[in-house]
Amino acid sequence: MSLNYKMGGLGIRCKPTVHIGGSDSLTTSTKLKQPRLSMESTAKTPKSLSLPWKTRITLWVLNTGLDLILRKDGTVNRSLLKLGDLRIRPCSKPVKGVKTYDVVVDSTRKLWFRVFVPTQYVAQDLPVIVLFHGGGYVVLYPDSKIHHNFCHKLASELPAIVVSVGYRLAPEHRHPSQHDDGLDVLKFLDAEVNRSKWLPEKANISRCFIAGDSAGGHITHHVALRASQFNFQQLKVIGLVAINPFFGGEERTDSEIRLDGTAPSLSLKQTDWFWNAFMPLGEPYNRDHPIINVSGPNAVDISNIDLPPTMVVVAGLDILRDWQIRYYEWLKKSGKEVYLVNYPNMFHCFHLYPELPESDQLILEVKDFIHKVLSKSCN
Repeated sequence: MSLNYKMGGLGIRCKPTVHIGGSDSLTTSTKLKQPRLSMESTAKTPKSLSLPWKTRITLWVLNTGLDLILRKDGTVNRSLLKLGDLRIRPCSKPVKGVKTYDVVVDSTRKLWFRVFVPTQYVAQDLPVIVLFHGGGYVVLYPDSKIHHNFCHKLASELPAIVVSVGYRLAPEHRHPSQHDDGLDVLKFLDAEVNRSKWLPEKANISRCFIAGDSAGGHITHHVALRASQFNFQQLKVIGLVAINPFFGGEERTDSEIRLDGTAPSLSLKQTDWFWNAFMPLGEPYNRDHPIINVSGPNAVDISNIDLPPTMVVVAGLDILRDWQIRYYEWLKKSGKEVYLVNYPNMFHCFHLYPELPESDQLILEVKDFIHKVLSKSCN
């Protein structure tokens, strides 16, 4: 395990840059930081990325573990996975200002979610963030330690009510299971009988954000599309946050070729395995299917679909970076309000490592985005 990740370009730690898409009036009126660099200039990667020992060890363990549990026959070694997937129990008594509890939506398909409620605030009107975890559609749960800790911190620092969804995993449950689960959780929360029983009074379901990282970012997009076509009674999705979203295509992009085998996390071998596990068996498809390559040659026309403002987070050392930027550009060309937040010297899902200052910075960026959307929705 090397001490540094060697890349071409500048060897510096730097703050994220924010790029703004949409109408000209939006660009001039925004209160978010104006971009300092063009997307082309920020595509360069650091010459040397120094990470804390804790981060390097965790990345090595996770990458090695993935290689061990992803079998060549397309199945997952769930028994071995259980040994390494540390779980956190819910706690009704506040821990560092946040209490947690689990809710079962449908026991027959094991659909559930974990609720994170900040208790140190007296505000009676908190937004609700429905969050989908990453893991290539095949691993992790809302109670997995690495994801639980991030949701806990998000709920505390925003503040917000975080609903972390335990959707069905591939390859045992393939597409569209995960997207079905996501929409069904929104429908569950929209029902007054469920909402009054399982969400605190201070949760404002009309101020709902959908968020996700990696595969969860992919779910965020598709569930938002479905939600835009559904007539909810109370729930209203007013913003999307896609952190290092998992998109792909048949083409091997520059970032995939340049970073494969050298990026701190994620490889082409792994992403190809994930997509093969995700898509239905027996159906002819390739990675240019519009479910995977959302902005590609078979893309759905979303110009007339009412999608809410979207924040897309990319990282310079993420092999999926180019696909994510294409997603941002596609949303922008489709006339959507979209923001690109770039961390030039970070890697895929860096936010899950609290020892990194960029993890704290991302939460601040999400907080700024939410506040901006909320302020506009109140006008």
